[in-house]
Amino acid sequence: MYNTGCPASLDRSRLYFAIPMNQIIAILWALYVAVAVAMVITIIHDRRDTTKSLAWIVVVSMIPFAGMALYILFGRNHRKNKIFNRKLIKDLQQIEALSSRQLKYLDELQKQSLHNNQIFGNREIITLLLNNNKALLTTRNRIDLLNNGRQAFDALIEAIAAARESIHLEYYIFENDHLGRRIGDLLMEKARSGVEVRLIYDAVGSWGLSGEYIRQMRRAGVEVRTFMPVAFPWLTSRVNYRNHRKIVVVDGRVGFTGGMNIADRYLATKGRKAWRDTHIRLEGDAVVMLQTIFVTDWFFVSGHEQLDDQKYFPRNDIDGFVPMQIASCGPDSDWASIMQAYFAAINKARDHIYICSPYFLPNNAIYTALRVASLSGVDVRIMIPKHADHKVVYWATCSYISDMQRAGVKVYQYHKGFNHSKLLMIDGQMCSIGTANMDIRSFEDNFEVSAMIYDPVFTAQLEELFHADLHASTLIDPKKWDKRPRWRKFVEGLCSLLSPLL
Repeated sequence: MYNTGCPASLDRSRLYFAIPMNQIIAILWALYVAVAVAMVITIIHDRRDTTKSLAWIVVVSMIPFAGMALYILFGRNHRKNKIFNRKLIKDLQQIEALSSRQLKYLDELQKQSLHNNQIFGNREIITLLLNNNKALLTTRNRIDLLNNGRQAFDALIEAIAAARESIHLEYYIFENDHLGRRIGDLLMEKARSGVEVRLIYDAVGSWGLSGEYIRQMRRAGVEVRTFMPVAFPWLTSRVNYRNHRKIVVVDGRVGFTGGMNIADRYLATKGRKAWRDTHIRLEGDAVVMLQTIFVTDWFFVSGHEQLDDQKYFPRNDIDGFVPMQIASCGPDSDWASIMQAYFAAINKARDHIYICSPYFLPNNAIYTALRVASLSGVDVRIMIPKHADHKVVYWATCSYISDMQRAGVKVYQYHKGFNHSKLLMIDGQMCSIGTANMDIRSFEDNFEVSAMIYDPVFTAQLEELFHADLHASTLIDPKKWDKRPRWRKFVEGLCSLLSPLL
C-alpha cells in the first residue's frame, strides 16, 4: 500500500479545512432559515388566536431549533384535530337533538315562561351556547353559593357521605395532603359499601398525588383514571392540554363546580396565604349537564367506556326556577365556547360588568370588548390578586392595567390573601361561575366548565359578595401606577409579549 508518510489525524484535518468557513456558515444559516420558515408556515396553518400565533412566530424566528421544540411541546393547536370523537357518545347524540329542538322552539319556551326576562333578556347568549356547545338551557334548578373552602368542603363531604349509588369526581388538583386523604378515605369507605365511585385527576395538576395512595383507592374499589398522562415520547401532544375542570356529581342529583380543587391551601384563612375562592352546589336539571361532561371525559380516559345507564340521569323533582346553562370548552370542541359566551355577555352589558379572576391575560376580543364597554359608559370593574402565586403571570397581568385604566376601567387588587374566584357578573341579571380564568390558556388550551346563570336573585348574591371583596381590595390609582419603576414596566412588557404562551 502506498504510504504518504502523513499521520491519519493530519489527513482528516486537511479534509476538514478543505471546506471554507464561509460555506459552513452559509449552510448553517440556510438550515436556520429553513427551520424558521417551516415552523412559521406550521404556526400559520394551525390557525389559532392571532396574538398567540405572532408570539410563537417571534419565538421560533429568534431561536428556531429550541423554538421548534417548545412549539411542538406547548404550542400546537389541537382544536381542529379532535382529541377524541365525541360523536361516539350516545348521550351527546341525544343532547345534540335536544339542543336543536331548543333552538327551534326558543320563542315558545320564553313565551310559556312566567319569567320571560330571564330567558328573553339573555336570548343571544343562550342561542350562542346552544349553537357552539350544545349546552342545554335548564330551568328547574336550585343553587347554593359556597363562598369559602370551609363551606364548600363541608357541603361536599356531606353529599359524598350521603351517596347511595354513584359518586363521580373530576379535578385538576387532588393533593395527597390532609384534605385529600380525608376525602379519599371517605371515597374508599363508600366504595367498600357498594357505591360506584369514579375519580378523574389531571396528570400535571395532580403531579404530587401518591402512586401508592392511588393503588390503595383502587384496591378499595374506587375506579381511578388519569387525564392525559405525560410520558415520553407522547409528551409533546399531551403536556399542554390539561383538564382544569372541577366537577362532582353524587347520585346524579347533586352537583358541585367552581374554582376549588382538593388541597389544604383552599382552607387557609390567615395572612397572605389565605385562600379566597367561590364554588356552587347544584340540584336539578343542570346536574344532568355536569354528569354529561363527566361521562364524556370518562369515555376518553377509560378507553371508550360508556356510562349510559339511566341511573346516572335520574328524573328531577326540583320545583325551583333558575335558568342556566353548563358550558364546557376544550381542544376537543369546535369553538372556544366559554370565551365566546363571555364576549357576548360583555357586549350586551348596559350598566355594569364585574369580573374576578386570579389570572387576567385576555385575548384581543375580550380585551377590546371590555375597553369598548367602559368607553361606552358601562361601569367595568376587574378584581385581581395583589399577592400572586405565579410571578410571571402576575407581571403579565399588570401589563394590561394602564390601558384598561385609560379606557375608564376600574382595576382592584385583592389584598386579603389570594383570590382564586373566577366570576363574571352582568347588569345584575346574569352571571358566570366556574373553572375558567379570564386568560388565553383557559379560552384555548384547557378543558374547562362554567355555569352561565340567568337569575337576578342569585346574581345579586354574587354581586353582594363581590362588593364585600372590594372592601378587602385597593383601587389602583392611575397616577401612582404610572410612576412604578422603569425596570418593572420593562419586565411587565416582556411578560406581556410572552403571555399568549403562558
